[in-house]
Amino acid sequence: MVIKMVYFKDISYMLSHVFFMVFIYLFLVHRYSKKATLCICFISCSVLNLFDFFKLNLFPDSRLIYLFSTLIQIVISQCTGLFISKKRDSRVLFISLSASNYVIVGSITASILYICTGSIHLALAGNILMHLTILLILHFKIGNIFHKFFERDLGKSWWELCLIPVFFFCSFSCLSFFPFTLYEFPENILVSIFLMITMLVSYVVVLRYLDSEAKKVEGYWKNVMFESYIKGLESQNYLVEHAERNLKILRHDMRHYSMMINSLLDQKAYDEIRKIAGHINEVVDENKVERYCENLVVNTILLKMTAQAKSFQITLNTDILISRQLPVNEYEFALVLANLLENAVFSVKELEQGKRYIHAKIHCTSEYLLIDMSNEYEKEIHFDSLTGLPQSEKGKSHGLGMQSVLAFADKLGANIDCYCENNLFRIILFADFD
Repeated sequence: MVIKMVYFKDISYMLSHVFFMVFIYLFLVHRYSKKATLCICFISCSVLNLFDFFKLNLFPDSRLIYLFSTLIQIVISQCTGLFISKKRDSRVLFISLSASNYVIVGSITASILYICTGSIHLALAGNILMHLTILLILHFKIGNIFHKFFERDLGKSWWELCLIPVFFFCSFSCLSFFPFTLYEFPENILVSIFLMITMLVSYVVVLRYLDSEAKKVEGYWKNVMFESYIKGLESQNYLVEHAERNLKILRHDMRHYSMMINSLLDQKAYDEIRKIAGHINEVVDENKVERYCENLVVNTILLKMTAQAKSFQITLNTDILISRQLPVNEYEFALVLANLLENAVFSVKELEQGKRYIHAKIHCTSEYLLIDMSNEYEKEIHFDSLTGLPQSEKGKSHGLGMQSVLAFADKLGANIDCYCENNLFRIILFADFD
């Protein structure tokens, strides 16, 4: 009977470790290749099984060794999630801790089935079925939410949310495994079942709520971008109408200019003719509608931001190469440009006249994306320790524009860097599409 119980625990614990690795493999965005990630997970799983053999087979009666080994296993499993993940922050820890809770449900289910039926095979079958059911339900119901949080909400810390899986795990451990197991206190079975149900429901509710709040923020910034786009179109339409009106006047007056030029030619007054020609060229240049690129959305935003810079007497030096068909979402790209240019305008608008300038190199082709902006600054710039980007001094409700820039960069797998040197702030975003 003792041998059968040890065998049952060995298999049950091994299944938990395997499903834990499957869970973090599916729900985390990987830093390494598929082959390397699988290899890391396999090694980690083998080490966890080795500690199970140590505490269950070699020292089955030592509660101290059981506790010590379990703590080491927790550290190994959580470090594995952080190690294989593309990002290493509180969100990754939240997912890894949650994975520990989900797999512990399978182990508790196996224990309950064994206590109720006395059948090892039925208990192990229930263990596998429960693990698969939870994995599939979570993968299809909230798996996309996990991945979305790797692309947005980057400025928000999840350390507080990590307390949820931590307390659930502690509750499960105290009820079912340590210091006494369900086999010793089967009275805890009903409480364990309700706790499992509570955990599953609470996770779904919390994550869906967070997803809803993130969508609200996303919707807000889309509205901001569309508002800027509409205002830009209105401004562009006004410029076109103004230019057409002035050019109509010029066409009407061309007959008079022609008569004057002919008269001056007869008088050989060439200097006066040059003045008239220069005046005509000035009128044409003044009424030329400026176009930065062939993409209507991006061009409209750039025109609006240029007008904003001019309103503060800011010199905007641009080097723009943007194709008509963009390899990225044109609205997201336009919003990023609007955010970066607006930040630069706000940074230099209070400076003395000679320092009011912005250099902006913006290239977006089928091969690469490059945004390189720089400007003078006087006020101290604080950088966010999490994102490495400038942090708003206006409070938590501000600085979301820079978060959207970082989310855009992460979505493309782009490199983004910024630094301050000799009172010059510079931010560079680069993505290679080859």
